[in-house]
Amino acid sequence: MTYKNKQRLLFVVNQGSGNKDQSLSEEIINYFSESDLAIEIFELPRKCNSKQIKEAIEKAKADRVIAVGGDGTLKLVAECLLNTETPIGIIPTGSANGMAKELGIPLNLEEALEVAATGTPKKIHATLVNDELCIHLSDIGFNAYLVKKFDELPTRGMLTYAKSAWHAFWNHRKMQVQFKVGDRQIKTKAAMVVIANATKYGTGFNINPNGKLDDDVFEIILIKEYAVMEILKIWISKLPWNPKKIESFQASEVQINTKYKAHFQVDGEYLGKTNKVIAKLLPKAINVITP
Repeated sequence: MTYKNKQRLLFVVNQGSGNKDQSLSEEIINYFSESDLAIEIFELPRKCNSKQIKEAIEKAKADRVIAVGGDGTLKLVAECLLNTETPIGIIPTGSANGMAKELGIPLNLEEALEVAATGTPKKIHATLVNDELCIHLSDIGFNAYLVKKFDELPTRGMLTYAKSAWHAFWNHRKMQVQFKVGDRQIKTKAAMVVIANATKYGTGFNINPNGKLDDDVFEIILIKEYAVMEILKIWISKLPWNPKKIESFQASEVQINTKYKAHFQVDGEYLGKTNKVIAKLLPKAINVITP
């Protein structure tokens, strides 16, 4: 396998994701064994911090840094390369792989490796939500509670997700939320509020059909009701939302307050309860490799 430019690729591997019977590092090395690329592997330690990853990146002097894992692994790498020109590749081996699906990166390992080596870098925005980097989606309310329940169950997969969703649907209560966008003051009861950097969840549900990764705004999706039928209608028929149940706003910064503390998550990581969410756009923050 010959590539146009001899490059140095650093793979940051979360061996805890994917099939436990396979060594992701070995598969990567085998795939590039006959290429002229310089390959280096950094396997994430069990207790990893961004300082260790930064040191590995600086030591490797890589032209491209590839996150091998789920959205959490990508977030760790992106935190180290925020506002730099270094392209970040994605090898999706997590349970949801929301950002890989968003960017059209194949879920097949070999196809994703080829994209990482030959794909085109593209600058995208991110958001800073309560001082946490968010590349994909963060929310407060129903879905964050679902993420919490999902994390508490011993297994993964769609059946586990369905069990978590059923539990969340019957046990989660609506919040009283308040925020301001432009001249409009919003004060209402809501099932959840999404800060949408991207367009769709890892399940494939398109929560933010008008979202773009390279514009100057993020979207705030206000879901007022547990609108299961409304969501199914949008998903299947692509008809517009009923504004009495779901509304979308655009902003480059927002502060959302709730009367009582509510469940909160960023990029699939449950972060406890809060009654204040402050979000700010980070324009052209990450250089990602796309097909």
